[in-house]
Amino acid sequence: MEHEAVAAVAQPVTSTVFWMATIIFLLAYALIISEKIHKTIVAIAGASLMLVLKILVQHEAFHVEELGVDWNVVFLLISMMTIINLMRPTGIFEYIAIKSAKIAKGEPFKVMAILAVVTAVLSALLDNVTTVLLIAPVTILIADILGVNAIPFLITEVLASNIGGTATLIGDPPNIMIASKAKFDFMDFIYHLTPVVVIMTVACLLVMKIVFGKKLKVKPELKQRVMEMNENEAIKDTVMLKKSLFVLSVVILGFVFHGMLHYEPATIALFGAGLLLLLSGTHDPHHYLAEIEWPTIFFFIGLFIIVGGVVKVGLIEWMSLKVLDMTKGNMFATSMVIMWFSAFASAFVDNIPYVATMNPLVINLAETIWPELAKLKGTEEYVTQLLHHKDLMPLWWSLALGACLGGNGTAIGASANVIVVGIAERAGKKISFLKFMAYGMPVMILTVFISTIYVWLRYYYFKF
Repeated sequence: MEHEAVAAVAQPVTSTVFWMATIIFLLAYALIISEKIHKTIVAIAGASLMLVLKILVQHEAFHVEELGVDWNVVFLLISMMTIINLMRPTGIFEYIAIKSAKIAKGEPFKVMAILAVVTAVLSALLDNVTTVLLIAPVTILIADILGVNAIPFLITEVLASNIGGTATLIGDPPNIMIASKAKFDFMDFIYHLTPVVVIMTVACLLVMKIVFGKKLKVKPELKQRVMEMNENEAIKDTVMLKKSLFVLSVVILGFVFHGMLHYEPATIALFGAGLLLLLSGTHDPHHYLAEIEWPTIFFFIGLFIIVGGVVKVGLIEWMSLKVLDMTKGNMFATSMVIMWFSAFASAFVDNIPYVATMNPLVINLAETIWPELAKLKGTEEYVTQLLHHKDLMPLWWSLALGACLGGNGTAIGASANVIVVGIAERAGKKISFLKFMAYGMPVMILTVFISTIYVWLRYYYFKF
């Protein structure tokens, strides 16, 4: 979203429409946090108010990428849920559950650690939404086998997912958006972010060991029962499993190379869902489609519209500009404020529209500091000399770290969180907003603190 486009739609902070949008936004979040009303109902009601009051018009909500529903996210979710629903009857998830538990010899924390590391790695190579869709059902099965509470496992995995997704260009949507604006490639993210992500993943597991380690007790007979289980007996339909694994492999390869192929992730996932439905030979897709997490899907749709409303009236831009004004040109202070503000903002505001607003603000800041380089706009030198200016680079990485890691702060801070909470709720394992926040916020603060030290050491002390 260009800076001029934001300015064109933003309303003065004294305008009636600004305050209407702000009140709807704050009230919706207050109700979601209170859990007095189901979050999906709140999101749909809030979105409808934004439309009825014409804070957003329907065309903006459904067709303007900067302000409305991110259909790429919505159809990515629907398509991956369809693929997983088709795979589930094959028994593959039960197989993975038993195999993982046996590798860990039934020790619950070892199981948790194995799944968390797998989740972090897959989130870096694919995307965190797809990863948790695959891992969460497996986790619930393992916990049931061991007779322990699945919630600590699920929370640890989603935290690891958001940390792991920070490592690469394709791991988390904010990174894709930052790469597009700053003209970064895949290896830029590997070089600048992956080292600190490894450190943060280890730190997260240590915290979870302290928090949950003593609570996760398994009776010896249940461990023995797990070790005696034959994972091969879990496979119910070998033919469908082969078809499913083939399609899933195609989809995963598509995700890895989607930039080179010039396809959006949703297109790849939708192709995979359609192909697997054809290969399955089913004559009635009703069952598979009915199993999609529709409340979660509509929660996303409503949330996108609510946040789009406050983006349009200028609330997020106003907040961001106030933060940037505080630093008075000091680049280290600016990078730190961007990181910490992005973290706390992304914990409560979806980080996709937030980053869409912050990207042009970082560029505008650079053009203000180096006006002579701003004149090169439209040339290759503009990218190499301004967007990749050595003093601006820490701001880009601080924005990426803050926006991605901030998602761990609350149950609605990142798409992966919403997915896991929805899956858990359907399995009868409710994760309340405050329970998630009690574990997620400390981990968020710890990882952002680690990132602060990393950015200071790498870009301002050693300067490499």
